[in-house]
Amino acid sequence: MKKLALVVDMYGCPNRCKHCWIGHMSNKKMPQGSDEFLINYFSPFFDSIEYYSWVREPDYCSEYKSRWEKDIEISKNSRPSRFELASFYTLNHDDNYVKFLKEVGTKVVQLTFFGLKKMTDKYVGRIGAFNELINATNILLDNNISVRWQAFINKENKEDLIELLQLSKNMNLEERCQKNGNPFKFFIHSGSCDGENMKLYDLRIDKKEIPLKLIPYYLDYDHTYEEKEICEILKNDNSFLNFSKKDKIVINVANNFDIFFNYTHMKKEWKIANIKKEKASVVINKIINNDVYAINVAKKISISNLVKECGNYESSKIFFIDDYKMYLLNKYLQKISMNKSDIYKM
Repeated sequence: MKKLALVVDMYGCPNRCKHCWIGHMSNKKMPQGSDEFLINYFSPFFDSIEYYSWVREPDYCSEYKSRWEKDIEISKNSRPSRFELASFYTLNHDDNYVKFLKEVGTKVVQLTFFGLKKMTDKYVGRIGAFNELINATNILLDNNISVRWQAFINKENKEDLIELLQLSKNMNLEERCQKNGNPFKFFIHSGSCDGENMKLYDLRIDKKEIPLKLIPYYLDYDHTYEEKEICEILKNDNSFLNFSKKDKIVINVANNFDIFFNYTHMKKEWKIANIKKEKASVVINKIINNDVYAINVAKKISISNLVKECGNYESSKIFFIDDYKMYLLNKYLQKISMNKSDIYKM
């Protein structure tokens, strides 16, 4: 059968970022034996499984080295990837962590900002986050690991991001990263509009409000549109959102064993099942057939009707088209759930 990636919220996250696309969840360590339970549950149905012990902050545990080794060991006929991610929290609280990153071959780490100190602390949801990000930048560079700065822009922090860009120049990040063999990259975007970021819709920046100095740094700016432009583009689109399976299925596992596809936020309308409560054969059938409440709704309403129900022809907010389609579906799901509280049982 197809390949599977299991992405498990094993330890939680130190942050409560206001942009978090999967949504906020409680922090708790999953019970001992959860690894084995998950692999044994899915293994009979998949030829290969990549196992990741984090959904949110990677390496957010004291035993990060043995945890990574366990992820590799427990994976089936595959090996998990490191990507260009690391825990800036752990970098600030464990001097040995950067050594571990070098041992596993990390060349670049992406760090996320929301402006300078006040804005970053506010949007990360933790006092001291900005200082930790700056300290993490220096720790990584001093250990020959380059950095990439990602920043989320909205109406509230747009001027702050100009100062953040200048700070990156004052810190000579371009030159320091070049010495490590990997160029520095600074980029901004508004993020998708699901999870916690959906709550920030009113703060989402209008395309015309983006400071000219930041446009060269906006990710794929030429592929962005104002919301009203997308509504015009999609208003006669009679197709439906496509959730067809790719070569690899990615499943997010919450710490209460609810499971979700990684399409969007981990909310009840997107829940596939709770694998502690349902038989594996039943759950696998749901996965293969996309038998999820949200997807079943999406099969019955065309994109043009989603625009009709939830589009905003007066808005100049910036979006990518695919992100906007998902926003429309989640907005519609929110709308009908308010009117039909018993429409689905979870």
